[in-house]
Amino acid sequence: MTINKPVKCGTLESNDIFVMLAPNENGIVIELESVVEKQFGAHIKNVIEEKLKEMGIVSVLVKAQDKGALDYTIRARIEGAVKRSY
Repeated sequence: MTINKPVKCGTLESNDIFVMLAPNENGIVIELESVVEKQFGAHIKNVIEEKLKEMGIVSVLVKAQDKGALDYTIRARIEGAVKRSY
């Protein structure tokens, strides 16, 4: 399954993540900006990628701006954005 139109979900508030999903032809590409990128950047990208694969998404461009979101928030924002793309 792929994303057919650009969608967004989340806020730029503390402890949240703002994600934008857009169609992409080259698999899953994640662009991350985070206040904790040095410590947790790889983990955040892994959580995003796992949730996308769990939902059957194989090709998407993800632009994420993280403000210290916990894993369950990241998963919820990705799920919300994917569901908005239908």
